[in-house]
Amino acid sequence: METMFLLIELSPSGAIILMIALMILLTLSLYTEFYSPAKTFFIAVVVLVVFDILTPKEVLGGFANEQIAVIMLLLVIGGVLNKSSVLDILFKKLFQPIKSYSGFLRRMMLGVAGVSAFVNNTPIVAILIAHVYKWCKLNNVSPSKLMIPLSYAAILGGTATLIGTSTNLLVNGLAIEQGFESLKIFDFTIVGLPLILLGTFYMTIAGNRLLPDKQDPIDQFNQSSRNYIVELRVKDDSELIGKTVEEAHLRHLKSLFLVEIIRGGRTITPVTPHQVIRAADILLFAGDVNTISDLLEDLPGLSVPKVSENFNSEKNELIEVIIAPYSVMVDNTVKDTDFRSRFDASVVAIHRHGSRVHGKIGNIVLESGDVLLLLAGKDFEKRSANRPNFYVLSKVKDLNKLDVRRSLIVISGLLASIALSALNVLSLFSSLIILLGIMTVGKIISFRELKNLIDTNLLVLAAFALALGTAISKTGTADLLADKLIFVFAPLGVIGILAGIYIVTNILTEFMTNIAAASLSLPIAIALSVHGGYPVKPFILVVAIAASASFITPIGYQTNLMVFGPGGYSFKDFFKVGLPLTLIYMITTILIISLFYNLI
Repeated sequence: METMFLLIELSPSGAIILMIALMILLTLSLYTEFYSPAKTFFIAVVVLVVFDILTPKEVLGGFANEQIAVIMLLLVIGGVLNKSSVLDILFKKLFQPIKSYSGFLRRMMLGVAGVSAFVNNTPIVAILIAHVYKWCKLNNVSPSKLMIPLSYAAILGGTATLIGTSTNLLVNGLAIEQGFESLKIFDFTIVGLPLILLGTFYMTIAGNRLLPDKQDPIDQFNQSSRNYIVELRVKDDSELIGKTVEEAHLRHLKSLFLVEIIRGGRTITPVTPHQVIRAADILLFAGDVNTISDLLEDLPGLSVPKVSENFNSEKNELIEVIIAPYSVMVDNTVKDTDFRSRFDASVVAIHRHGSRVHGKIGNIVLESGDVLLLLAGKDFEKRSANRPNFYVLSKVKDLNKLDVRRSLIVISGLLASIALSALNVLSLFSSLIILLGIMTVGKIISFRELKNLIDTNLLVLAAFALALGTAISKTGTADLLADKLIFVFAPLGVIGILAGIYIVTNILTEFMTNIAAASLSLPIAIALSVHGGYPVKPFILVVAIAASASFITPIGYQTNLMVFGPGGYSFKDFFKVGLPLTLIYMITTILIISLFYNLI
């Protein structure tokens, strides 16, 4: 009996039209965040399968791609290094002796860029946010003067080597899929090293003057009731029941303001002094979170929902965290995340990019970069230490750290892996998998931790991005768009063509993920190099660097999102500081690549 397939075959021109339409829809979805990036790419791949443009082998090929496997291995090793006591000691020694802002800024940028060249930059920023924040508090400097430079330094370092960022590895994987030779670890360094020096020079001479000098978002809570929302519940046996707001002494609280009462399905706002309090009322306060503990002690009839009975226990503590870009909590409500059972913590308050969020905390949909105030239980550290769902901003006590011996094993193993790969003794994948084997046998990491450290969202996104890149080339869409770009930029010569590729890729990366931008741009860049008779490597490098150089919006790169909340930034802050750096980055990249590869 003949098997029936629900596939729709298109003509070559029809496939190109579908591919262009899909690219436009994909860009719009990623820009508007209609779906998560992983889900967006999945839907695009499903459409390509339905129209018989991609085969099952091509769809699944990304999951077996060596470069994507290397990304996952580096993320696992980076997650282990995130708990390393050695890195903590290194950064403390690097930062603590410096008292001046300019000296700290310069040392931080060079130090972070140097480490980020060899360790995935996301965990580096995760480690350093707390260190930088603490230095700001000790030296009376606003975090807004250092958080953007921290993110930029990580981006600068990430473009200096093949393994500095997952974008470089993905671009390399896309090129290999199309039959080109793999890039070497230090192929990026000829451009990356001058960019680190120029970027640091810009930030210390001019960029620091463009940075806003904003009040610490956490300090603002002492003077304003606009940033944090705090949810407290009236217990059934509370002595406050039947009293008015004024009689309950909730009218003139120090650094807290009662903004709403939620009673059943009804919201009472504004709250008058004569409003009577009832059992099970949800009281929403805004203001100074440091007052919460005192408030609960003075008024035991109020509780933090679900954890009130343990609030005054020594095993509970208030701690602030930032939601990671690929956290499982993103796009879910606080209630749906099952926060208490998953992390042994309750969300007490939420701060979002300088504005107060409204409504019951349990119904608030979480976003990347949200700052959460948590009431953490005794198991919080153990449950939250592995998967990077959030990063600690203010530490009540350090998470469990790797001791010096095990930290040195991981660090020396990573350096040895890089050296063996650079010397062509072993492939990077082989050396990293051996290192991971040593880590598991040596009980540095357990299989459970290994599973938790694998970012499945990033894995799906990267694998399907490869499949999409294959479709763009396979349908002839890349050749068609390359012809159009050559027509526009050819009069300017090869520098004009490279500039066109850089500008298109960089604009895309500012409004969607860098991986998405790279996967859309690289097939077109390769087609441009082939049509123009140019060597392909410089075109690959331009795409990789442009896709990572996200300086003018906070949404284009994960480290920008991570510092957005702690720095109290707005979108225009990134644009004002990042636009000059973007121009410096583009001009330097194109000139060095053109000269080094004899294109001019």
